[in-house]
Amino acid sequence: MIVTHEYRIYPSLDQTEVMDTWLELLRRHWNYALGERLDYLSRTRESINRCSLVSEPIGEIPSRVDYYSQQAAIKETKRLFPEYKGIYTETQQGNLRRLDKAWKKWMVPDATGKRGGKPRFKKVGKLRSFIFPRVNCSKAGAHVIGNKLKLSKIGEMRINLHRPFPDGFTPKTCTIIKKADGWYASIVLKDASVPEILPLDEVKTAVGIDVGLKELAVTSDGEMFPIQQFYRMGQKRLARAQRKLSRKQKRSKNYLKQLNKVQRLHQKVQRQRKEQHYKVAHQLVKQYDFIAVENLNIRGLAKTRLSKSILDAGWGQLLTIVEAVAVKRGSHFVKVRPHGTSQDCSGCGTKVPKDLSVRLHQCPHCGLEMDRDENAAINIRERALSEVGLILPACGGLDNSQPVKQETSSWDGIQLSLNEALGIAHSA
Repeated sequence: MIVTHEYRIYPSLDQTEVMDTWLELLRRHWNYALGERLDYLSRTRESINRCSLVSEPIGEIPSRVDYYSQQAAIKETKRLFPEYKGIYTETQQGNLRRLDKAWKKWMVPDATGKRGGKPRFKKVGKLRSFIFPRVNCSKAGAHVIGNKLKLSKIGEMRINLHRPFPDGFTPKTCTIIKKADGWYASIVLKDASVPEILPLDEVKTAVGIDVGLKELAVTSDGEMFPIQQFYRMGQKRLARAQRKLSRKQKRSKNYLKQLNKVQRLHQKVQRQRKEQHYKVAHQLVKQYDFIAVENLNIRGLAKTRLSKSILDAGWGQLLTIVEAVAVKRGSHFVKVRPHGTSQDCSGCGTKVPKDLSVRLHQCPHCGLEMDRDENAAINIRERALSEVGLILPACGGLDNSQPVKQETSSWDGIQLSLNEALGIAHSA
C-alpha cells in the first residue's frame, strides 16, 4: 500500500535561494532534453518521399535519444556548465525520469488507445518541484530525523510533522514543492500490506451517487451534499487582483508580488474544494460498503456552456478522492456507463425523456415521482449491482410506500393464471 503525506517545511533564506536556483537550472535542463527528443523525432520520423527540403533538417541521422542516453550525458553537462555541480545527481535523474514518463504517455497509447498530451517547454517559474528518489537510507539524499529534514547539498531545515508516519510504513521518495504560501515536502510512504477488499457476500449497504450542478452529489438514499461554488464566491476578488497584475511591468518586483497574491487566491479555492471533497468521501465510505458512480466524460462536458460550473464543482477530483478513500478502507467502488440513468424510471424502467431544466422525475407509466438526481442515483446503484452480480434485499427499486403494480401476462385479451396457461400448453 502506498500513501502520500505532505508536510510544511521552513527553509532559511539561503536555503530558499539555493532551491530556487535548482528549480531554474532543472527547468533549463528539462527544456534542453525535450528539445533533443523533438529534434530526434523530426529527423527520424519523416517519410523519405514526403520530406520537405525547406523545413526539414538534412544531415547525419543522430543516435537514439532516450532516458538512458540523457542520463549518461549528465556528467558532460556538469563539465560544460559548472553550476549544475551544485545539484544532487539523483535529483537531476529524477527530472529526466519525469520527462521520459511524460514522453511515453504521449508516444505510446494506453490500454484504451488514448494518449497523453505533448510535453511542453516550461517557461520561467513553471517548474515548481524536484525529487529525492531515496529517503532515510545509507545513500539517500533526504533524511527525516525527528522534526528536521536534511537534504543533500541544501542542508537541514525544520519540518512540521503534523501527523506521524503510519506504523509499518517506510518513506520511499521526497518531493520538494514550491507553492504560493511556502515550501512543502511530499513524502511517499510504502507498506508491504495490500488493502483487503470486503468480499461481495459480506456487503450489507450499497449506494449510487449522481453528481450534479444543483447539488454536488445525491445518493440513492436521498441524501444530498450541497454544492459550494468556491470559485464563483471568490471570482470578484480574483478578477480585481488580476487587473492589478495586468498593469504591472512583467517580471518586476511589484509584478511578482501581485502574482503571488493571485496564486494565493487560486490556492485558497483549491484547498476549500479539496477539503469538501474529502469530507464527502469519508462520510460515504463510512456509511456504505459498496459505492457506484457514473463513468462520466468530464473533459467533454467541460467544453459545453456549463464548463465553469462543472469545473468549479470538481467532479473529477471528487470521484478520484472517493475511489482512493474506498480502496484504502476496503470498500467496493464501481463505475457504470452513464447512458440513460437520468431518463430511465427507477421503478419500472420506462424511458421518461426530460430536459436538464426539469428537476422532478414523473413517470406516467407507474406514477413514480421523486427528485431527478435521486432517481438517477438509484439507477446507478442497480446497474452496478447487476454488473457484479450482487443482490441486496435492502436495495430494491422503490420505497415500500410507493409500490409498483406488477403487470400480468395476457393471451387474446384474457388474463390467465399460471395453471390455466400450463393447461393450455399441455392441450396444445
